Amino acid sequence: MDGKLRNMTSLYLTKGDSVLCLYRIGSRVANQMYIGSAGGHFESDELNDARKCVLREAYEELGIREEDLLDLKMRYITLRLKNGEVRQNYYFFATLKDDIPWELPSTEGITEWFDLSETLNLKMPFTAKYVIEHFCKYTEYCSLVFLNRSLNINIKKNCICLSFCGIFNCHKTACIIG
Repeated sequence: MDGKLRNMTSLYLTKGDSVLCLYRIGSRVANQMYIGSAGGHFESDELNDARKCVLREAYEELGIREEDLLDLKMRYITLRLKNGEVRQNYYFFATLKDDIPWELPSTEGITEWFDLSETLNLKMPFTAKYVIEHFCKYTEYCSLVFLNRSLNINIKKNCICLSFCGIFNCHKTACIIG
C-alpha cells in the first residue's frame, strides 16, 4: 500500500418499500454496476463534513436538495483496501418526500427504483452489497451509533467487519472496515 486515500459518500433514497439505485456508467471506481442513488468523492472543503459532500452530490447528480428529503442519516461507514488505496465510504439513507416525483434522472448513469428486497440481487461493489444486506434485514432497528453495546468483529475477504448493531445475535455488519 502506498498510502493513498479515497474518501467518498453514497446516498440511498427510499420511497415506500422502494430504493433508488444508479447503474453507474463511466466511473473510475464502480463502473457498470449498481450503487447508491447518488454519491462521489469529497471536495477539499468537505473533508471533515460527509453530510455536506453527500448533499452536494445529490444536487449535482439528481437535482435534489436537503429540503426534498426526510430523515437523512449516515448509517454506515466502510473502509476497504483496494488497488493500493484505502477507500472510505460514508453511506447515508433518506426518504424522498411525497411531493418529489419518482423520476429522478442522473448525470452519472441510469436510475431505477427497486423493491428493497430486489437490491440483494443487483451487481454492486463488495462493501455496498454488505450495507444493503444489513439495511434490508435491520432497517427499522439500526442507526450508526449504539451506546453500551458489544462489538462483534469478523474478518472476511480482506475486510475487517465491525458490527455494533445492538440487535441480539446480529451477525451482519452495521459498519464495515476493510
